[in-house]
Amino acid sequence: MKLARYLFLLTAGRILAALAVLVGILQILDLLEVTTEILDRQLGAGGVFYYGLLRLPRLVEQAAPLAVLAGSLFAFAKLAGESAVTAMRSTGISAYRVTALALPAAAMLVALQLLIGMVVAPRTDATLAEWWQATAPQEEASEPTDALTFRVGNEIVVGRPSEDARRIDQVTIYRRDASGRLAQRTTADSAVFENGAWRLNAPKFETVQGDGVNSGAAEAMTWTQNIRPADIQALQAGGATISPGEARRALQGGVSVRPKTFYDTQVQRAWAAPFACVVMLLLAAPAALANFRGGASTLIVQCMAGGLLFLVFDGAFTALGENGAAPAILAAWAAPVIFSGLGVTALLYLEG
Repeated sequence: MKLARYLFLLTAGRILAALAVLVGILQILDLLEVTTEILDRQLGAGGVFYYGLLRLPRLVEQAAPLAVLAGSLFAFAKLAGESAVTAMRSTGISAYRVTALALPAAAMLVALQLLIGMVVAPRTDATLAEWWQATAPQEEASEPTDALTFRVGNEIVVGRPSEDARRIDQVTIYRRDASGRLAQRTTADSAVFENGAWRLNAPKFETVQGDGVNSGAAEAMTWTQNIRPADIQALQAGGATISPGEARRALQGGVSVRPKTFYDTQVQRAWAAPFACVVMLLLAAPAALANFRGGASTLIVQCMAGGLLFLVFDGAFTALGENGAAPAILAAWAAPVIFSGLGVTALLYLEG
């Protein structure tokens, strides 16, 4: 129990220290880009702090894998430098057990990433988008909103959303049939979100039937329940990240602007990405067997290179999945599985 506690505290302490440093660097770089604009909006130091606080969950999510790699390397290098692993192996404690006892530290980051990705970050992203839009200068806020184009199931929608995204003016809806051909065009003065559904005001219909086009109109009609104002705001903000909930809603007929394969991959990535922390620890584990009297630095550099190479392959597989060149489950899980196997294989080889 004392050994398990010692290894956990050693590894977790260095991982958290590395995480703090990396998040601090990312935070500074992020604030360098927006601080001038925040101050121009007369929000002062409080606005800078509030922006940094809302961006913090995403920065922690980005930095976590590298923090585990760096922290684990520091921890295992310390054990190797003090010949602690050699002493433990002489008492029958293998390098496998040392790695297993350090795994809870990486699992802690996995749980944190899952919490951030599933719960915290989607809320802070929405709050940040609303705050950023609400504090825009008057001349920017008064400018007409650009037309927005997106998909809802088998429909393509074009319209001008209001500031709070609860109203879309000058709406045009193109409905397609199963083969992708235009089946109906609906135009309306506006679409208003009320009681959990969107209502079209003064809609007019043009339906393609055979060789002709039939027209019709109504005073009002219920359109869809698959769109939320928050989804429209996310599209307006043009965020680079998408939450698992948004991806699932897009697959179920909600708002989408990208291919189905993109959202399939994002759903899988929501679960696969946090396990990068475990992969990083496994890739760093061979450093515990480094011999500081001959070539230790080479082994540590190889472990670090393996972690960075994993990030490259993970990003490449994800891009393939998002573009439909690979199945979503393969794109999300291939790199973690392959590099976990490489880390375990290296440990087996060195343990001999």
